[in-house]
Amino acid sequence: MTTFTIFLGLIVIVSFLLIVVIMVQNPKGGGLSSSFGGGAGQQLGGVKKTTDFLDKSTWALATLLLVLILLSNINLMSDTTAESQVDTDQVPVQTAPVNPENETNE
Repeated sequence: MTTFTIFLGLIVIVSFLLIVVIMVQNPKGGGLSSSFGGGAGQQLGGVKKTTDFLDKSTWALATLLLVLILLSNINLMSDTTAESQVDTDQVPVQTAPVNPENETNE
């Protein structure tokens, strides 16, 4: 398993989590984040803290996604340049075959 494959898996997981966190939010405060306690005043942590947590987790996941994409790109570029640098001493030199029919007899 290459490091690029690991980065790709992490990017998919973080993207899925980011989608879930964004879908839970509602900008008016009446979405899923405010209905966890059934609308009662005795909610665990309160609506304000839930909204703050979702907002901070959105920014954290988006930043993590950006960093993972940049690191995977750097890793992919370094793998590509390493494969393209071939040692010229080990490459055999090919010569054209000699065709005996074209040679002249003197």
